[in-house]
Order: sequence, then structure tokens, then C-alpha cells
Amino acid sequence: MAGGVLALGVYALVRAGSIVEPTTAAGAVGPRTMPYLVGALLVVTGGTTLVQILRGRRGEAEGGEDVDLAGGTDWLTAGLLAVCVAVHAFLIDPLGWPVAAAVLFGGAAIVLGARPVWRAVVIGIALALLVQAIFAGVLDVSLPPGPIFEGVSILGG
Repeated sequence: MAGGVLALGVYALVRAGSIVEPTTAAGAVGPRTMPYLVGALLVVTGGTTLVQILRGRRGEAEGGEDVDLAGGTDWLTAGLLAVCVAVHAFLIDPLGWPVAAAVLFGGAAIVLGARPVWRAVVIGIALALLVQAIFAGVLDVSLPPGPIFEGVSILGG
């Protein structure tokens, strides 16, 4: 696993160098900054973990006092979460990011056992609108507002 993280970090660093960067002022943060940062963190984390493993230092096994280690994977829950992600991906273009994210957040909460259901739906909608407002309104990152929020400036419409 540590070798995989290290390899992923090296791959990220190599691929980040191929990002076409527009001419910006010297010292400005460009599109390569985050991939370089994430790649470097992956290399450091993977490399450090790999060295520790090769030295024979391994962490203790999970005690599992709050987890049933004998229990298997709940494939129904995992499958329903995958469906939530897929529905989210398909809804972004026709309905916009806030609606798709509300379905994802609310649906995932319900699948994971949130009760009452109406509260999970309301919190999913509120969280989706908050994320949309932060990204589109504050950070100026384009997330498609969709037809419902077209014209709402704080939501990027």
C-alpha cells in the first residue's frame, strides 16, 4: 500500500508538469500548484511509511472494540452509495450541481441510516447550497447552477 501511495505521488508530480499554464505574474498561483502539492504530500507520506515498514516498524492491529471484525462487508450499503454517486454524476448536466449534490448528500445520509429521513433531506439541500455558494460565490469556481438557480448570483447563476 505504501508503495502504491508513493507511486501515485510520483505519477501526480510527473503529470502536473504537463499541465499547460497560462502566462501569469511571477509568483502567482497557477493550475500546477495543487497537483504539485498533493503529489509531494503523497510522495512524502508513501515514502515515510515505506521506510518505516522496511525497518520492521508496523502499527498494532486494530482492537476493534467498536467494530465487528468478524462481520463482512455490507454490499447493499456500498452498492446504494455507489448508486447515489452515479445519480449525482448523471444529474449535474440537466439539473445543475446544487440539485445533484443535494441528492448525493441526502441520499448518502439516508443509506447510512440517518433518521428521520426528512432531516437528512433538508440537511442535504442546505449543505449542497452552502457548498455551491462557497465555490461559485466566494471562490469563483464554476459549478453549474442548473435551471433552478439560473440568475441567482451568489450561486453562480
